[in-house]
Amino acid sequence: MTYQIYPRSFADADGDGTGDLAGITSRLEYLADLGVDAIWLSPFYPSPQSDYGYDVVDNRDVDPLFGSLSDAEHLLERAHQVGLRVIIDLIPNHTSSAHPWFAEALAAGPGSAERDRYIFRDGRGPDGDEPPTNWRSVFGSGAWTRVEDGQWYLHMFDQEEPDLNWRNPEVAEEFRSVLRFWLDRGVDGFRVDVAHGLMKDLRDQKVPEGYSPNSDPAVMYDAGVEDDPMWDRPEVHDVYRDWHKIVAAYPGDRMLLAEAWTQWPADLRGYLRTDEFDQAFNFLWLQSKWSAVEFTEAIMSTLQALEPSRAWPTWVLSNHDAVRHRTRYGDGPQALARARAATLTMLALPGSAYLYQGEELGLPHVELPPEHQQDPWAKGGNGRDGCRVPLPWSGDAPPFGFSPGDQQPWLPQPVQWADLTVAAQTGRPGSTLEFYRAALAARRRYARGAGGEVRFLDAPDGVIAFRRGRLSVFLNCGTAPTPLPDGDVVICSGERPVSDLAPDDAVWILTG
Repeated sequence: MTYQIYPRSFADADGDGTGDLAGITSRLEYLADLGVDAIWLSPFYPSPQSDYGYDVVDNRDVDPLFGSLSDAEHLLERAHQVGLRVIIDLIPNHTSSAHPWFAEALAAGPGSAERDRYIFRDGRGPDGDEPPTNWRSVFGSGAWTRVEDGQWYLHMFDQEEPDLNWRNPEVAEEFRSVLRFWLDRGVDGFRVDVAHGLMKDLRDQKVPEGYSPNSDPAVMYDAGVEDDPMWDRPEVHDVYRDWHKIVAAYPGDRMLLAEAWTQWPADLRGYLRTDEFDQAFNFLWLQSKWSAVEFTEAIMSTLQALEPSRAWPTWVLSNHDAVRHRTRYGDGPQALARARAATLTMLALPGSAYLYQGEELGLPHVELPPEHQQDPWAKGGNGRDGCRVPLPWSGDAPPFGFSPGDQQPWLPQPVQWADLTVAAQTGRPGSTLEFYRAALAARRRYARGAGGEVRFLDAPDGVIAFRRGRLSVFLNCGTAPTPLPDGDVVICSGERPVSDLAPDDAVWILTG
């Protein structure tokens, strides 16, 4: 069970309104008490913050915004003392345009060794004023930007995030060094950003006539296009076989986790060989609507796709790039009930579950006014800021204990969050926080040892029912109560059922 921390929005120790590593360290006991096994930290490296730290200037240091390298080392030490492992983000697909390498590339000019660290190409057309390919960036604009000497550089994300050339041995050696740098300091693993994107086949993408590109930055694959020369190239696996050897040489149980978007679930198996990644994110459930049919398909297709490799599946309902699942499932109390029910069902499945900070408080997605939006992708829309609003810890008004004193956080918190703070929910029967604590404890006791096989049971329309060993799980996505079998109720997401399971609820039952 891993808990994702978005550092700038978790806890602020120095009072500048932005979360930091010392703030995280101060709250590690809270996470251990919640019942998670590990934390995953989104980027904290030196960066201009054009893309919230995914535009990295130095992979071996900490941005002063978040503290210092000694703060990172102290966090690692303290996390291990309270029984938590630490996974950090690694961003190998690109750097910041403020990276020293990119400055050197621009200064050295076409054909230089410095420029070969990135993907520079001459343009097309009589004057070279057309991009080298027809690719579009994940953020919706063209994927190429022209520089003063006339060449173009590739950026599959923001134009301030130039893509590295992974066919250059110097790039590969740089990241071997980065891995060792953090492993030497005790990091337990790496979540590899855009793991499917390092190698490119530089040709035009074939798109259907009348094609309208995907505009969601949380989804890096577009189902409308089957030809993807920029994603999931076979050569990328050589990189991860190399990395696996490095990580495996260190003592302890270190891991590699892939953020690998693939067209089909079965394609994930290519990243989960015994000499590559230990786990790869599965986003099928995150992309599903509130629907027994869609949820069942997400579960079945994931398990079926991974079964031949015997890889450990992963499950996630929210993250820093997506609308929080409480909001995706509707409005008001019904949405929260559904979010809790989906979470309880997910926690019963074999594999590893990933929680996103704040979901244990039942936080909704926040609709921020344009003047407060900072996401570079937003362009006047709501972007991804709504799932990144800083956590409420205590008190009855912003900053809700996120920052010391009255310092307001970098994104405004809704005043309605007074009842959702950690302090307000701790010890309160029926609160979402206490539900999560109970659910994670139940997972450790009943689901981890229940065996890997998931056997689906007959159920009415709108209801999901499956069994693992003696544990039977029911989720009612329908509109009418559904009868339950005899057995001992372990945990439920809403009111404890007597004989029927109410709509928008889930329950675990021990049966004979």
